[in-house]
Amino acid sequence: MLRHYAIVPAAGSGSRFGGETPKQYQSLAGRPLIYYSLAALCRCQRVDRVWVVLSPDDRWWRQYDWTSLGHKLESVYCGGGSRSESVANGLRAAATAAHDDDWVLVHDAARPCLSQASLLALCDELADDPVGGILAVPVADTLKRADWQRRVARTESRDGLWQAQTPQMFRYGLLKRVLAEHPDGTDEASAVEAAGLSPRLVRGDASNFKVTYPADLLLAEQILQGKTRVDQ
Repeated sequence: MLRHYAIVPAAGSGSRFGGETPKQYQSLAGRPLIYYSLAALCRCQRVDRVWVVLSPDDRWWRQYDWTSLGHKLESVYCGGGSRSESVANGLRAAATAAHDDDWVLVHDAARPCLSQASLLALCDELADDPVGGILAVPVADTLKRADWQRRVARTESRDGLWQAQTPQMFRYGLLKRVLAEHPDGTDEASAVEAAGLSPRLVRGDASNFKVTYPADLLLAEQILQGKTRVDQ
């Protein structure tokens, strides 16, 4: 029976966020930001194990107690200089458990509001897909192309445009191969696309946004509070 594994690359510094503490360890509702991404994956019954890929010189992880997340979580200090390198190193760490046809879900450390409904939809809709796919939402805002003076050059059509999210879910063997062949993509799907394949888009939820700037923490906290009230 095929298994589902998760990898959370968390070796970056979050330079756009600012400050000495990496973004993934910024406080959100009394816990480090990364906690919520890990908790969503560990709570999902479909996910068998979760690897969090840390920088070799990470000095923050051990300052927290992660035992509440249970036995699925495993930390590995093999993060690289880029997202794709960290994911590739995480795949190597997972080689002791994963087989080529097993599914791997790669999720951002800074997407704390991932819902169980979206996770299950991703697993269900891609169960028999030959390629795999990603959570995404259709682009709703009007898009403007800027010129070199940061003035509007033209309005871009948003027809058919989707905003990529995570998790991004592909077979273990396929993902390992395409990341080795195409390491310069901005996400796993772009490496799969570069290999000539077309990932499937699974409609997600706009609340599954990526925390990028300090002001985003307040919005994330409000969303998490709302989810808690619904779950109670």
